Amino acid sequence: MGTRKKKLPDNTIAVNRQARHDYFIEDEIETGLALEGWEVKGLRNGSLQLKESYVMVKNGEIWLIGAHISPPSTASTHVRPEPTRTRKLLAHRAEIDRLVGLVDRKGYTLVALSAYWVRGRAKLKLGIARGKKAHDKRASVKERDWKRDQARIMKSS
Repeated sequence: MGTRKKKLPDNTIAVNRQARHDYFIEDEIETGLALEGWEVKGLRNGSLQLKESYVMVKNGEIWLIGAHISPPSTASTHVRPEPTRTRKLLAHRAEIDRLVGLVDRKGYTLVALSAYWVRGRAKLKLGIARGKKAHDKRASVKERDWKRDQARIMKSS
């Protein structure tokens, strides 16, 4: 059988599956991405990795740190691509203020969940999350396995 990769919809660039394993996602927010030209080309090729990335609130702005965009081979020769540079996230002031309150005062974490295209613009879905402990992860795995077994039993009967 081997491992099968899920087919992503056409507008999806990348999904951070690890985030839902490591965190309880309590709310989601859509933000824009401020990108350079070569980065847009890289996203069109689907070469974005969100697994090691995190989101930070700093000076009233939100930043995506550690996301890796592989530069395309056709990138301009006079541009020095930096694959893991810090990228600014674009959101309305009221949303940013709400996120600052949640992160600073209530101890939430901002996690990049997925990236996708909306009318030709790159968007990033952020999750407002709380970290899971090891016993929470075990419970999630146990529940997922039970759901799979339930589906198998229902299918066979």
